[in-house]
Amino acid sequence: MGVKHAREYVDILRDLTEAVSAIPNNFTFFEMTKEEWEELSDEERAEAMETLADDVFYGLGRQPDIRVGDGAVIYAAKHHVIEVVQGGNVTQVVRLI
Repeated sequence: MGVKHAREYVDILRDLTEAVSAIPNNFTFFEMTKEEWEELSDEERAEAMETLADDVFYGLGRQPDIRVGDGAVIYAAKHHVIEVVQGGNVTQVVRLI
């Protein structure tokens, strides 16, 4: 199936990386502890968040929602967006077109 998009993937990935970076405890997606996360350098954390965004983007092509830390990322195909949800509220929207 895949996530349908018309924007450049690099732009979507940048926005999605920013969005997943704002989710509390996002590092648990990698089954890391807070202590392990804090041991990483800023550069390693940034790379991990880009990897997380990439994994989530492709994962949404197989299932419409993915748990990330204390939130979730949802592919709203009908609206051509990816939504980041925390505490039942949409906190960020990544446009796909």
